[in-house]
Amino acid sequence: MKRDGNELTGLAKLAYKPIGLIFGMIGGLVAGQVFALVWKKLSNEDETPQPLSNDYSTREVLLAATLQGAIFGLIKTAVDRYGMKGVRRFLDAPRAPVRSRTEV
Repeated sequence: MKRDGNELTGLAKLAYKPIGLIFGMIGGLVAGQVFALVWKKLSNEDETPQPLSNDYSTREVLLAATLQGAIFGLIKTAVDRYGMKGVRRFLDAPRAPVRSRTEV
């Protein structure tokens, strides 16, 4: 595996875990909505095919699953990537020195 030295390590990785979970949930919700919109445009139907439904052909069900997986993978990767970049940018940002009360 190629490493570029920009991976989160140690405490930063631990700090990113809860943020990553939240981003993951949001990304999953967004992916579901995007898939529903794309499927509606492609099929002119309001409902997405359910795997066990007899109302759709196997071809339609497999096509919908493939499209859903691609959309979910794309959005999840984008959310993870930009979330990690945002956390890294925040952690690397210069901070103003904290002054003690005696200095005020």
